[in-house]
Amino acid sequence: MENFSFDLTENPPENKMNNESENAMDMQVSPICVKDGEKTAYVTFSDGKRSAEGEIPKCVILKSEGFTKDEIYGLEEYMEQNLTMLKSMAASVNPLKAMMRED
Repeated sequence: MENFSFDLTENPPENKMNNESENAMDMQVSPICVKDGEKTAYVTFSDGKRSAEGEIPKCVILKSEGFTKDEIYGLEEYMEQNLTMLKSMAASVNPLKAMMRED
């Protein structure tokens, strides 16, 4: 998975690494996979206390823990507005390289 961070106070959020803001949100994008015969990828959001998992290109949150309905709507809107970028990120993920990476 590709890992990015963004600050929820920005409109629209920009991808940032190592953001120290208390509003920082980590986002990970999975490689492209096939579900029901269609290409899809998964986007996870986490701020250390809450998490959510979404699916693109449908741009829906599949499950969440700790986010309000309005915040879930905001995450779905973020995925819709940044769908091209998210698809590109998913296409660039190399699963073998990610598995071999040491953190």
